[in-house]
Amino acid sequence: EQGVAVPYAYKVRYEHGLAHAFIDTLMFLDVDRRGFEWPVIPFHVNCYGGDLIRTHGGMNPLSDAAADQDPPAPSPAVCFDMGRAVARALAASSWRVALIASSSWSHAFLTRKTHWLQPDLESDRARLAELRNGDHARWRDITRAQVEDAGQHELLNWVTLAGAMSELGQRAQIVDWVESYIFNSAKCFAVFH
Repeated sequence: EQGVAVPYAYKVRYEHGLAHAFIDTLMFLDVDRRGFEWPVIPFHVNCYGGDLIRTHGGMNPLSDAAADQDPPAPSPAVCFDMGRAVARALAASSWRVALIASSSWSHAFLTRKTHWLQPDLESDRARLAELRNGDHARWRDITRAQVEDAGQHELLNWVTLAGAMSELGQRAQIVDWVESYIFNSAKCFAVFH
């Protein structure tokens, strides 16, 4: 009814039910391991892009991969608009809800322009500045090619959340920003009150 197409699946592909992005987030929220007592509705965003599955997560070079590209990830505009629609639906409901996006930003093993050695920190810093300045609505206009060039495939999760927060007029409070040249990716921790 919100004008956004949502794909679905009849079963999960993972032995433990959810992929690591969801399991790790729930474990972080349940740090004392007492059991997470609130219902969770996982919302999967295809963050893989055109090359990630066929290269087995970037472990195989493109030269060894099949010629056909994988199904593309949704564009940032689609993710942003989806987030806005989710926010409208939840705001109209009687439920008290927490929306959570979990991901790393640019990944070294996905960033060809850094020879797969380090994250695209320049692009990450630009996204951080936009988030910090309350300009996260600009993320809607980033192209899929820009996302993949920066190795920021998983940022699409944040773009979806940014759409929801934009719809609700919320601004991020940056809790922490961690960047590294020696680990796989930069990390941002933010709260929208």
